Amino acid sequence: MAGNGKNRSDVRPGLTVDIVLKQDQRTGALTRGVVKDLLTNSAFHPHGIKVRLQDGQVGRVQAIVSDADSGTQ
Repeated sequence: MAGNGKNRSDVRPGLTVDIVLKQDQRTGALTRGVVKDLLTNSAFHPHGIKVRLQDGQVGRVQAIVSDADSGTQ
């Protein structure tokens, strides 16, 4: 089940997500990638959980696009 990226429990390494990079916060431009690391430690963040993508870009999750391993929880 896709979430909105504000709950840490919804975001896991391997998920494809749309994030907003720090420099794109004004425009809201989205960047799509695969989560490598979760950088937010709190269970919830109103602006989205901060993640590092596999290509090294860092931003806050705006939408979860697809669940790579939807069969497991």
